[in-house]
Amino acid sequence: MTSLFTAAILGVVEGLTEFLPVSSTGHLIITGHLLGFTGEKAASFEVAIQLGAILAVVVLYWSRFWGLIVPDPTQRFSGFRGLYLLFLTSLPASILGLIAHDTIKQYLFNPYTVAWALGIGAIVILIVEKKNIRPTCYSLDEVTPKLALGIGCFQCLALWPGFSRSAATIMGGMLLGAKRKIAAEYSFIAAVPIMFAATGYDMFKSYKLFTMADIPFLAIGFIVSFLSAWAAVKGFIYLLGKLTLRPFAYYRLALAPLVLFFWS
Repeated sequence: MTSLFTAAILGVVEGLTEFLPVSSTGHLIITGHLLGFTGEKAASFEVAIQLGAILAVVVLYWSRFWGLIVPDPTQRFSGFRGLYLLFLTSLPASILGLIAHDTIKQYLFNPYTVAWALGIGAIVILIVEKKNIRPTCYSLDEVTPKLALGIGCFQCLALWPGFSRSAATIMGGMLLGAKRKIAAEYSFIAAVPIMFAATGYDMFKSYKLFTMADIPFLAIGFIVSFLSAWAAVKGFIYLLGKLTLRPFAYYRLALAPLVLFFWS
């Protein structure tokens, strides 16, 4: 494989963008082309280092995840109820992803569809922020089955590469009444099962592309992705207490033509 420096750079990009509403796909496309790291093996590496980003969320919200295993009587988002909510959120995209996986890979992974996804996602963010919807859900413990399933339906938009799973679920949560910060936190937690399943499926199909010599490269990407995602999630939650998501929308609009330039 290529240098450990490349692995570290891609790990930073993956970790910083996976849980922000800016599309990790678009950023990895640009970075991969700048580093000369493209192709089937590169795509599989980018999927593999997502596990580092997933682990960062598990660590940051460890008490919540532990509460799913050992129910906390003081929290409604725990035990069977918490697992049921996450199941409802994961269900729509899981079904659609299994049905349409090959079609998505064949038709939606191209510069034009990704650029359109970035632009349309940005417009959705601006529309949702302009509506200034009055929240009805102010904590994770107030998430209802209806809200969880609704967010899951919005999560299906993330199957369109470039739209951003984080953007889809946060905007969906806000439209359905979740406070911006709560929509983001639920988005992070709900990402774990769906991302773990999708990453595991992709790795199962492509593990033969890697050899023992690739382990250091994969390890560096994984570790750096974990550290970057940990910092990004902490920083994002802090910023949500001070500003809206509009800056991320403007950033996406600027990113869209760059994807066309570097991928074409």
